[in-house]
Amino acid sequence: MRLSITILKDYDSVSREGADVVAGVIAANPAARIVAAMGDTPQGLYGELARRSDAGELDASGLFVYQLDEYAGVGPEDPRSLAGWLVRSFMRPLRIPPENLVLLPRDADSAAYATYDRSIAEAGGYDLVILGIGPNGHIGFNEPPADGSAPTRAVALSPASIASSARYWGSADQVPRRAITVGIAGLLKARKMLLLACGSHKNEIVRRALLGPVTAEVPASYLQEADEVTVLLDRAAWNGS
Repeated sequence: MRLSITILKDYDSVSREGADVVAGVIAANPAARIVAAMGDTPQGLYGELARRSDAGELDASGLFVYQLDEYAGVGPEDPRSLAGWLVRSFMRPLRIPPENLVLLPRDADSAAYATYDRSIAEAGGYDLVILGIGPNGHIGFNEPPADGSAPTRAVALSPASIASSARYWGSADQVPRRAITVGIAGLLKARKMLLLACGSHKNEIVRRALLGPVTAEVPASYLQEADEVTVLLDRAAWNGS
């Protein structure tokens, strides 16, 4: 495995460096299979990719984009859905056709999730997974405890995830209590993983995930066992101030 940690000055620097990583994957394989996380952290990266696309510096239209996670019972037409956010912030700005979006099974049973994982494996797996890290160490909605064998599945959201999602829903009371997520097992099989984290509030969990023991109590710690992981942090996320 290869884990590379780069400490950069600020959020904009992380976004630009992250865009360089993604652009490199696209240059090597214009039809790459990419999992693109939502949340605030990767939005600067996606904005930089869109700028390069508009300038004719990048052609991402051949990508196949896979959904990382979704609130259970929320359709893509709901403006609060993660699928809708993925389309608005990643697909449309990069001119990726709608038919190249692969959504997670919705309101399905375990057999449907297993079929989904099998279909990804048979297609060759993910080429790149773009991730943030949650305050409790989750990646996607792999809430602790979740180990490296966790498959794609429905999960109960933790109080920490409900609290961090509240600003998107208006209040914590409005946040769905369950979600669907690609499992850690599928993520770890990706050819390359890119983890972004910014801000002093991420310092403790970043250090636990990258420097601490690999444990189901910090799901992101399993990145230490992935084949190739690029971690981009701003100084605050690394130093805590």
